[in-house]
Amino acid sequence: MSKTERKVVKRDDVEPVCWFGEEGRFLLRKEDTGGLYSFYQITTQPGSGPPLHVHESADEAFFVNKGTYEFEIGGVTETITEGTVIYGPRGVPHRFLNVGDEAGQLLVIATPGGVENFFIGLSELVSGGGMPDWQKMQQLANDNEMRGFMPQPGARGDVAGPPAGPHGRPDVPARAQG
Repeated sequence: MSKTERKVVKRDDVEPVCWFGEEGRFLLRKEDTGGLYSFYQITTQPGSGPPLHVHESADEAFFVNKGTYEFEIGGVTETITEGTVIYGPRGVPHRFLNVGDEAGQLLVIATPGGVENFFIGLSELVSGGGMPDWQKMQQLANDNEMRGFMPQPGARGDVAGPPAGPHGRPDVPARAQG
């Protein structure tokens, strides 16, 4: 692990990264913390949020800075409001959805660091408008040790995608073990 130096970051000096109705600002990246964690802000519009997914090797803690969110972690769904933190351990399926009427804001710590690589790649895949190439999406998820599940059809925040495979998730090749 490399030695890290003091760093001061102003949110507005960080270029936002956008994907599927969300905007992220990666305030501390993996390289800033010697790989220990990433610290970022996510802004979501009403009805927006990721489908159920799993980070195979990263834990996440979400602090609701603004708004009201519905979180599902490990099969338990609950509404989380401003000033509340919720923890999602690695290997546990989770999702969130902005259920408020205005843009919401989460502050997130992911450990170890590096989750920003997925979101930066995702932003690039969706930058052309329309739906991205799902094979490239699956490869990006695999490269970042993530598995995705498709949301229920018609659910708020639903993102159209490839047909779901067994168990309600898209057929994603297993990540290479190494």
